[in-house]
Amino acid sequence: MTGKHHRLHHRERMGPFGETHFEPGAGFVGPRMFGPPFGGGRGRRRRGDVRLALLLALEEEPRNGYQLMQMIEERSGGRWRPSPGSVYPALAQLEDQGFVRSVERDGQKLYELTDAGREHLAERPEHPAPWEDVDPAAQSIAGVRKLVGQVAAAAMQVAQVADEPQLKRASEVLTEARRSLYRILAEDGDR
Repeated sequence: MTGKHHRLHHRERMGPFGETHFEPGAGFVGPRMFGPPFGGGRGRRRRGDVRLALLLALEEEPRNGYQLMQMIEERSGGRWRPSPGSVYPALAQLEDQGFVRSVERDGQKLYELTDAGREHLAERPEHPAPWEDVDPAAQSIAGVRKLVGQVAAAAMQVAQVADEPQLKRASEVLTEARRSLYRILAEDGDR
């Protein structure tokens, strides 16, 4: 394939938001159908949130960078996973400040909290850990996003295997769902 033809072929396989694609006979491919702005991402936080999360995680036990990212993602219920581009510079800064130090154990580079890091945490005002700071509206949005993904997956499955009458019914259901959602927005807020 030529470069231009390859790009066109690839674009034809991409979903409407550029991430999910469908291949003949392969079924639904890709866990994320919606990119920004609808699907968001793994959640961005302020630099101070990343630093605090790292300190709190290291207060429990020494961890490597990957383990820190995993732990924060688990504690946030998957809503936030700091990227390596935010974790490693924050760890370097915390190390420069003397709050953490890197140690070599079993061939792994781990980070651990220093006494100065423990004192720093003890002095901080009582606030929830950054992974606990969850806006109820954000949880509702996450629930809607999950449902949309499930509906999209079901619709694509129907599109791949349904006959013409089934496709027509699926199209009617989806059209009515879209209209119903817009009617919600048109309602008065006090209902």
